Amino acid sequence: MPTVGDVAPDFELLSDEGKPIKLSDFRGKKVILYFYPADFTSGCEFQACSFRDAYTEVQAKNAVVIGVSPDSVDSHKKFREALKLPFHLLADPDKKIAAAWDSAALKPQDDGTTKLKIVRSHFIIDEQGKITDAQPNVKAADSKKLALASL
Repeated sequence: MPTVGDVAPDFELLSDEGKPIKLSDFRGKKVILYFYPADFTSGCEFQACSFRDAYTEVQAKNAVVIGVSPDSVDSHKKFREALKLPFHLLADPDKKIAAAWDSAALKPQDDGTTKLKIVRSHFIIDEQGKITDAQPNVKAADSKKLALASL
């Protein structure tokens, strides 16, 4: 798992526009990178709208927001449009990037099996690509406040 002080591992995923985006594309800006379970769920909508509503403040701190979930590009496009989000959502359908960022964990299911599920979390990355804050298992209601305080 990447930790505070590490250089953020680069990755590339498709955005809600179907275009590849790399984390390193944002060098020179701070990044709020957040992992969330699913589009169109109450907690995820709350978290996304919190970042949307604070986006002027985020930009004033030379920062951007990037959301990542296992939903499809098409789902992200609809979610972004429905909520009027000013930032990109990236599709991680196999949860590889979430797992690499320790934002996915095996959870027991009712049938006795386990399934890889997203763990809501966010990371703050500085202009040089170093992780300056990590919030695993963050609550949707606390994510924006904690992220803005760390920028």
